[in-house]
Amino acid sequence: MGRFRRNMYEDYAKQHFGEHTDDENYNAAYRRVKKLKGFYSHVKVYIIVNIIIIVSSITRDNFNEGMDFSGLTEWHTYSTAFFWGIGLLAHGLSVFGTDWFFGSDWEKRKIQKYMEKDTANKNKWE
Repeated sequence: MGRFRRNMYEDYAKQHFGEHTDDENYNAAYRRVKKLKGFYSHVKVYIIVNIIIIVSSITRDNFNEGMDFSGLTEWHTYSTAFFWGIGLLAHGLSVFGTDWFFGSDWEKRKIQKYMEKDTANKNKWE
């Protein structure tokens, strides 16, 4: 963590918690907010840059003569958005985690299910 960010973190903690805090809930929430802010900034830059690329493909050859929409059917117009979108998806998964697919208590439910299954199998042979 950079010196500026560390000072900002400590100042915020002093304002809201008195002295520098070792509260794990606060630290976890702070890290979560920083990840969300980074992801939303990434999405914002992704949208702006890809709009610029698409608009420039429309006016690429005939800037003085008007719009030419033939650039919209070419692969290079969308290739940046496609490959960058894969990276953006990976960034989103790192921020929001696997809760989208499994849910927050999926692991606990699966452990409980296998424990019950093992117990049933033990009792089956006794």
